[in-house]
Amino acid sequence: MSTRKSAMTRNIINQAIKQAFIKLDPRIMVRNPIMFVVEIGFLITLFLIFMPNAFNGNVSVGFNISVAFILLFTVLFANFAEALAEGRGKAQADSLKKSKKEITANKVSGNGIKQVPSTELRKGDVVIVALGEMIPGDGEVIEGLASVDESAITGESAPVIKEAGGDFSSVTGGTKVVSDRITVRITSDPGESFLDRMISLVEGAKRQKTPNEIALNTVLVSLTIIFLIVVTALPFFANYLDIHLEIPVLIALLVCLIPTTIGGLLSAIGIAGMDRVTQFNVLAMSGKAVEASGDINTIILDKTGTITYGNRMASEFVPVGNHNIQEVAAWAAISSVRDETPEGRSVLELLNKQGLSFEEKIAAGADFIEFKAETRMSGVDLQDGRKVRKGAVDAVKQWVAGQGGRIPEDLLANSNDIASAGGTPLAVAVDQTIYGLIYLKDTVKPGMRERFDQMREMGIKTIMCTGDNPLTAATIAAEAGVDDFIAESKPEDKIAVIRREQAEGKLVAMTGDGTNDAPALAQADVGIAMNSGTVAAKEAANMVDLDSDPSKIIEVVAIGKQLLMTRGALTTFSIANDIAKYFAIIPAMFMVAIPEMEILNVMRLHSPLSAVLSALIFNAVIIPLLIPLAMKGVAYKPMSSSKLLSRNLLVYGLGGVIVPFIGIKVIDLIVQFWL
Repeated sequence: MSTRKSAMTRNIINQAIKQAFIKLDPRIMVRNPIMFVVEIGFLITLFLIFMPNAFNGNVSVGFNISVAFILLFTVLFANFAEALAEGRGKAQADSLKKSKKEITANKVSGNGIKQVPSTELRKGDVVIVALGEMIPGDGEVIEGLASVDESAITGESAPVIKEAGGDFSSVTGGTKVVSDRITVRITSDPGESFLDRMISLVEGAKRQKTPNEIALNTVLVSLTIIFLIVVTALPFFANYLDIHLEIPVLIALLVCLIPTTIGGLLSAIGIAGMDRVTQFNVLAMSGKAVEASGDINTIILDKTGTITYGNRMASEFVPVGNHNIQEVAAWAAISSVRDETPEGRSVLELLNKQGLSFEEKIAAGADFIEFKAETRMSGVDLQDGRKVRKGAVDAVKQWVAGQGGRIPEDLLANSNDIASAGGTPLAVAVDQTIYGLIYLKDTVKPGMRERFDQMREMGIKTIMCTGDNPLTAATIAAEAGVDDFIAESKPEDKIAVIRREQAEGKLVAMTGDGTNDAPALAQADVGIAMNSGTVAAKEAANMVDLDSDPSKIIEVVAIGKQLLMTRGALTTFSIANDIAKYFAIIPAMFMVAIPEMEILNVMRLHSPLSAVLSALIFNAVIIPLLIPLAMKGVAYKPMSSSKLLSRNLLVYGLGGVIVPFIGIKVIDLIVQFWL
């Protein structure tokens, strides 16, 4: 494995070296104005090597060759950094393309089943996929249930259950059915599948600069124009002092003063930021989404599956009034015979585990009543006219009271006991009588409190949304350590809280997997949809978690902050560099005519030419030295904005001044023997 990985790394580096030269094409270089200026400087200096007297110059050919060589490598190093970042995405895309091979589909037609190439499938076509077959395109399961191996996309080997009619009905082309058989309705045309979009995005072909990146690039270009004007005006000032400034020296001065370091690494930082997200198996639909995650103020999280394991299982039958456990268990089982939800199945499992029984024939021919968000109950209508219901305690109480029934005095106390313990009570009733409660138990995932503490240190507010009653929600919220919670929440409640936070000028993130989450995912600044969820959720979100792990939003936020930190840190370092290079070159250029400037020659450089070359060499060398940092990102630790600013100024601001002073002096000691 390590040998294959190292071979892949070598291949990426080799391709990046090749791309570094290809990107010298001026039509490509013009997209990066700062490095384009450096390339023009290289071409002018290259011309002066062969025509040294073209501008009445008297600098040696050796000096011109040195400047041209250094400028060329400055551009190549910057191109290499960008190509290296792109190469990692293209390597992942190549791996994905292997999974998008020609697949034969069993298309359902009027004449039965017809085998056709997957490329001929169109949106709306229906196909049947059996054990061992590849799913030919993106779609939704409309019939059946099967385990699907999504490792070709997610990298995870554990199969995922896909079934019709739920939030886990979405399937992706190129994945494999490993059990049973399903009928799938295709939801995309060729070339428009999720896998096609994923390949395009990780390749970087459609990557657009983020607003912050555009703003920073505008600032850097403005600085470049300012220094270009300053350097262009210098010869006139020098002539007044009877100093002749050579063209190569002016070019070297310009290259040293403009922000070449951050200009050469800016694209690489952005591409690497998106790449780090994909390494966590999260597909960002744009660099803007990754960047926005770094500025998040509020996170909306579902309780089930995010904060808790989500497998609410029946753990106890609690009788109320004058009823006993056997009666509660029996009616709970009858209401769950045709309930295929995990909670419903767990009721029957608990009954068998406790050695209890029920008369299954009572439920024969009964009409099953599905759970609905409006009623918050499910159950059966028996053939003898009796109606059995199980569901939220207040909903069942209201249903029983509506039929003239009495509410047991100990119902509220018992349900509160279950809720205060972090469980969910479901009431079981038959017509006008409540027999008892089903204790559904869920568990907070280990380490969630620590994660939310990290969020708090980042200045991020966490809000838990749950359909549970307020007591249960409060217990889970306290155990998990979230800042706030919304109990008995409906889809519109999520949108309302997102809009409320946004109205206060905050950026909001949320996770979701169902069709009912789609509006909130679209409303949020950062919406992460689960790959196991519905097509509607994935289309509404601007990120898709291929592992369907909702808690991963915490890692995404950290990556976003790391991206912003890396860009800010290297920008600070680059601008601080200019201070040292200013003290290296300007005094050396003018102290012959203005002896008083000797006091600014704090580095005591050997000569004006050695000062220029030393600063230029350092300028070229610092870019490749910073490539690993740009690719990996600055190490992020949760802290307040003020502490973060202080840390950046101290480490990268002060460091950006000190390092060039030392580096340029060391280079000068070596260069002086060449001149």
